[in-house]
Amino acid sequence: MGKIDPFTLIMLATVALASVLPASGQGAVVVELVTTAAIALLFFLHGVRLKREALVTAAADWKIHLLILSLTFVMFPLIGVALHAAMPGALPAPLWTGMLFLCALPSTVQSSIAFTSIARGNVAVALCAAAFSNLLGVMITPFLASALLGTQGGVSAAQVGKIASELLLPFVVGHLLRPVLGGWAERNKALLSFTDRGTIVLAVYASFSAAIVEGLWHKVAPVQLAVLLALCLGVLALVLGLTTVLARVLGYSKAEEIAIVFVGSKKSLASGVPMAKIIFPPAIAGAVILPIMIFHQAQLMACAAIARRYAARADDAA
Repeated sequence: MGKIDPFTLIMLATVALASVLPASGQGAVVVELVTTAAIALLFFLHGVRLKREALVTAAADWKIHLLILSLTFVMFPLIGVALHAAMPGALPAPLWTGMLFLCALPSTVQSSIAFTSIARGNVAVALCAAAFSNLLGVMITPFLASALLGTQGGVSAAQVGKIASELLLPFVVGHLLRPVLGGWAERNKALLSFTDRGTIVLAVYASFSAAIVEGLWHKVAPVQLAVLLALCLGVLALVLGLTTVLARVLGYSKAEEIAIVFVGSKKSLASGVPMAKIIFPPAIAGAVILPIMIFHQAQLMACAAIARRYAARADDAA
């Protein structure tokens, strides 16, 4: 049996810390500000490091972006509908609503980029694909949720503005400063690695703290929570396997495979929670958000181990 991934242990410790000492009140505001700043720094540094040619090539490869978008907005919803049809009584209606809504969400951005970077994957492809997913998700997710659930709703322009200001703008600024800072970034790769991992740890603590403050362990019965956890883990394992197999069958390089796996298998808590609060009535919004929180934590931990395994193989090959 192999050693437990140290980064996974760090995240488990972070979850334990959030369970015992969750950020709340003014502390939660501070954690949110620090996390936002870390995410902006992460994208700024990636903008500095990425070569212009690599970014243009990645954006122009429409086939790989179409594949990743299909995984996010077609494969996931089909899996959710199939599970609901096969076992409608496994969960109460509000939790099934949350599972189906989860399947309609866009991919994550920051963790997809961070894990792709850790795994030595194609960061340019991951960045473009994740950004496309989130920008399109603002429009697609409410309509897809309506089709799956019969709910009507929309999202505010603030979501689009947040993506632009916190993710795309720092990247663009960093990329514009590449002629000045590119050499410095290449000499300080350890800083980018620290930012990758630090951002994920902060995101885990912030999101799990919010869940604990909202009464995560009191929303559902233990048996229902166990079933929900099993379904989330099953869906995650299935999509990780399917994305890997599809990338290899379609002949993508290892670096592109890594980007496909990490972007195509993710669902965004950052987009999901605000959208759920807008689309669903307060009476069920908490239950709808619960599957997203569980899936979010599971994908972070699973992908941390997978990213380190990809990186170890790359080191061995080198």
